[in-house]
Amino acid sequence: MMMVSENNMTIKVTPPTEGLFDLMIFARHADSQDPYKWVCSYQIQCLEPHSREKLPENPFHFWGLHQKVRDFGIEESSHKGELLTVPQGTLLLTLQTSRPLIAMYELVNKDLDATLSEKCLAAQAKEEQLSCHVLCPFQGYYRLSMFVKDLGGCTFRNVANFLIHCLRPINQNELFPSGLSMHCGSGISSSSHGLSNPSHSAPIITTKLGKCNITFHTLADIEVTASLSKDKVISTKYPLERYVLVTHLRTKVSVCIVLPESGVYKVGLFGRSKDCKDFVHICDYVIRCFSDPSWPPFPRVYSLWRRGCVLLEPRAGVLQEQSWVRFRVKVPKAYQAVVLGQEKTVLQQTPNAVWEGDAFTGAAGMQVKLAAKFSQHCSSLEVILAFEVESGSPVSLGCSG
Repeated sequence: MMMVSENNMTIKVTPPTEGLFDLMIFARHADSQDPYKWVCSYQIQCLEPHSREKLPENPFHFWGLHQKVRDFGIEESSHKGELLTVPQGTLLLTLQTSRPLIAMYELVNKDLDATLSEKCLAAQAKEEQLSCHVLCPFQGYYRLSMFVKDLGGCTFRNVANFLIHCLRPINQNELFPSGLSMHCGSGISSSSHGLSNPSHSAPIITTKLGKCNITFHTLADIEVTASLSKDKVISTKYPLERYVLVTHLRTKVSVCIVLPESGVYKVGLFGRSKDCKDFVHICDYVIRCFSDPSWPPFPRVYSLWRRGCVLLEPRAGVLQEQSWVRFRVKVPKAYQAVVLGQEKTVLQQTPNAVWEGDAFTGAAGMQVKLAAKFSQHCSSLEVILAFEVESGSPVSLGCSG
């Protein structure tokens, strides 16, 4: 193992067997592309070999931080030394930076394939900090290689290779979801898309209740949408998109998530400005819940669910059959709001701009729809939300506001 800093070099040698070994050292100037030249040799006599697992291959030849790591924009690392010991299978590596950087990581272990390796890493990039959450699903040694580039740069450069020794691995059911981007949690990407003051800065959210609410302050012309995914859905009746509800207020966006079952989920946030047609990826969050939640979904959302629309009651998208339900909702610029169930119920607008009223759900299997007119001269109703009517015990997500 070779560790090279600006002014010194350390080599650790572990002979595989007893006997006499030659160690030859080659060097060149740090800025040179000339061939390495032999500078000295040592003879090592091993009387008793140190029996330990073979280290992972390292094509980058050095361990620890690159000797010119400051030139790449890295100021300081949370972990120093050539070996990082992980007692419980989890590691958080953080590095302070002198300028905004983008990073990618490679985790290598003799039992780890590329697909599983992807589920072991969650990276976050802030203005002056890079961090990587690492999960180790096997006991033994790992190589964690780190590559960085400037925001406008084209090429990632290897700046560090950490040797990790995992003493007790993590359960593979608790690994991260696949498909995480290089931007997990809040940071460079979220701020560049006009999102600020996050309720959750860290990329990993653990909830015992099986629900959470991620909020950001937004610019007036930014629209945000969200996706929810899970690698293995066991028994969910409705698509996972029904378990996310995005609410835009004047200067704030709220992404409310409820979980239908236990496990590890990915929440992807996407945004677009008024000038853009397509949504672009902003960042990802990991939500972990192992307390066996079973929340009902939100109602189905239609395209007219826009900025300023707020669902106060009912929050659940599944309603009890043959029952009266209180509806309370804000729909800006609506001329009229109605509930279309067994019968048509016209909602009344209160002085604080909330449309409210009681509607009868009808028989199981029906859909109850919330609709609105946006012009007094238009006779057609535009559907905004749709609720399923089911038999069985009533469900509730409570109310908001």
